Amino acid sequence: MTPDVESAKQARDILQQGYQGILCTNSKELPGYPFGSVVPYILNANCQPVILISTIAQHTKNIIYDNKVSLVVTAAGADDLQSVGRVTYIGDACQLDDQANDAMERYYEFFPHTRDYHKTHGFNFYSIGLQLVRYIGGFGEIFWFGKDKFLMPNPFSLEQEQGILHHMNRDHAEAIKHYCDLYNIQVTDDQNPVMIGIDSEGFHIRIGKRIHRINFRQSVNTNEEARKALIEIARQDAG
Repeated sequence: MTPDVESAKQARDILQQGYQGILCTNSKELPGYPFGSVVPYILNANCQPVILISTIAQHTKNIIYDNKVSLVVTAAGADDLQSVGRVTYIGDACQLDDQANDAMERYYEFFPHTRDYHKTHGFNFYSIGLQLVRYIGGFGEIFWFGKDKFLMPNPFSLEQEQGILHHMNRDHAEAIKHYCDLYNIQVTDDQNPVMIGIDSEGFHIRIGKRIHRINFRQSVNTNEEARKALIEIARQDAG
């Protein structure tokens, strides 16, 4: 794997590990000044962020005024944020219509409490089309990526992804708990870990409202490859 490919993968991993970031918009009230806010997000089938935001929120008003935005996400678990990897995803925010069912359903898997927000609370979905990604992996490790280097489309359709999730959550709940043990993800006796997303590079587990990411050792592109990768992890010893 070349340095550029490896760095792009590391940058994607930060976006996948995170599920909330700082959305930076151009202020409508104070033109020329940036406005920052916190938003949850998922990545859609094209590896681009999707957010669900209220029509009355300031960042939404700003996007309608000027749809050029950036989403800033940092790697978790460090005392000094400047010492860890971080990604600035720069792009154009565009409202999704009600036919964008795949992105919406994937969002609801991650954030089920929002299922009716866009119908009853004046929320709308927006995707952020990529212009450039800036990735800082550490001191002197600074990279810029365009679409061709950064985007990694999900090989699984919504139907395929939901089929895998349903199978794992219904038939392999103990394996999912074992994944949590392997990666030191805390689960109490009254919690039920749920697999909520899978792509070529890994999968997500939700425990309550907290979301965790586990990566595959090698990329997968078919249901059979995903099955083998999940079995491989399940056979590991938690020690």
